[in-house]
Amino acid sequence: MNPATDPVHYLLQAISPARRVLLHNRLYQRLDTLADLQRFMEHHVFAVWDFMSLLKALQRDLTCVTVPWLPTANATTRRLINEIVLEEESDVDPQGQPISHFELYLRAMDECGANTGPIRQLLASLAAGRSVPAALQEAAVPGSVRQFVEHTFSIIDSGRTHAIAAAFTFGREDVIPAMFRQFVAELKVNFPGQLDTFTYYLDRHIQLDEEVHTPLAQQMVRELCAGDPQRWLECQQVAISCMEARMILWDGAQPASKQPVAFS
Repeated sequence: MNPATDPVHYLLQAISPARRVLLHNRLYQRLDTLADLQRFMEHHVFAVWDFMSLLKALQRDLTCVTVPWLPTANATTRRLINEIVLEEESDVDPQGQPISHFELYLRAMDECGANTGPIRQLLASLAAGRSVPAALQEAAVPGSVRQFVEHTFSIIDSGRTHAIAAAFTFGREDVIPAMFRQFVAELKVNFPGQLDTFTYYLDRHIQLDEEVHTPLAQQMVRELCAGDPQRWLECQQVAISCMEARMILWDGAQPASKQPVAFS
């Protein structure tokens, strides 16, 4: 699409200051020790998990997931989200075996000795029928994690599919490759050959999100917003709020041995 007439192009310009601040966070250069990386993963895993909830909220809204089946109105968005779900929920591991990206992340945590107790407690609480806020409390998550997850679910619970798509597209898929590329570079320097599953996870996301998922997700937003200026404005606001929430999460994940960064 011609950038001069593409509303996604203008949205990306509008959110670029917040995106720039996020991508220049000092956290990416602070993971010097295994303990630093473990702390980061223990916070970040909750973002990996609630991303899957954003994904499934979109699949719920844009496809039929009830019985009896009925066709949804827009076949284009139906196909777009199903293509993304296929790889996020059932990609392959380094051995070619099916696995979700969340489960791959848990495996990477186990390999490097990170504590998976809180995230597993969250899953157990949810499986027992607890609400997300109650499950977060039972998992005793840090305040920054709680804020991040509750922000994500406030968007999901809003019922505004275009807003959920904006959080998914511009708060996650579009910005993740640039963030993860910095991690990969640092990890390969600091932990050569020690974090194979984690570096595979990061490399896989860079490839899929940059080459496949971001273009699909952007087209999904175009379909959902069409020519509605109010929807485009709401998408812009949601995208910026997601980046601000991510900066709070990164603040909490700062290595304990280093002075936290204050965000303005």
